Amino acid sequence: MVGGFSLLPAVYHDEPRLAEAFKTGKGLRWSDHCNCMSCGVDRFFRPGYRAHLIAEWLPALDGVVEKLERGAKVADVGCGHGFSTRLMAEAFPNSDFIGIDYDEASIDCARAEISGARNLRYEVAKAQDFAGSGFDLVTMFDALHDMGDPVGAARHIRSAMKNDGTLMLVEPAAGDSLADNLNPVGRVYYAGSTHICLPTSLSQDVGLGLGAQAGEKRIAQVLRQGGFSQIGKPAASPFNMILEARP
Repeated sequence: MVGGFSLLPAVYHDEPRLAEAFKTGKGLRWSDHCNCMSCGVDRFFRPGYRAHLIAEWLPALDGVVEKLERGAKVADVGCGHGFSTRLMAEAFPNSDFIGIDYDEASIDCARAEISGARNLRYEVAKAQDFAGSGFDLVTMFDALHDMGDPVGAARHIRSAMKNDGTLMLVEPAAGDSLADNLNPVGRVYYAGSTHICLPTSLSQDVGLGLGAQAGEKRIAQVLRQGGFSQIGKPAASPFNMILEARP
């Protein structure tokens, strides 16, 4: 939660812009937030990724760890400062990883922390049109619900994957109804969604506005519209749900 508290100065700093976004409905672009917003988001999610990603979440996926150990092609879409991508690249040196994000400042931060890893690179691109194909694994960490066109993102990811590939979605822990989310974590995420996730989505093309508390059923609908037919929830943590999608 220490990382989460570092988000608060950015929220208060952006209050005039958020007020205008509420009035107009046009949203607020990620790049227009105070720069400590992206740093705070990175600090909030890092401990959970460090604790669960390699030890629990990837092993929960069917056959994925074996592919990564042999050598796989992986895209981490919406990677932000790239911590999730680096964790995987360090754990699986036989595989190649590319971190993708549409925010150039975040990619600059990610590149600054590569530390000589030869199986890791970062690119500025949108989830709907990033380059490359033949991916064995595509990951998205706390990113899909922020996108203006999550269906378009899912559709492009499906086209960039191998037919036996896997999409791993890490999304905020959320139930499918308001009542399911009336708990301490849900309250935190509703506040974050209102100030960060929804304005970010509304500022982009389509502007679907899923929000942080979309829930498993709504996310699954997006994935099915994007071309995925096999969707499950193999793992979870107090702050995240992990969804596995296959063609």
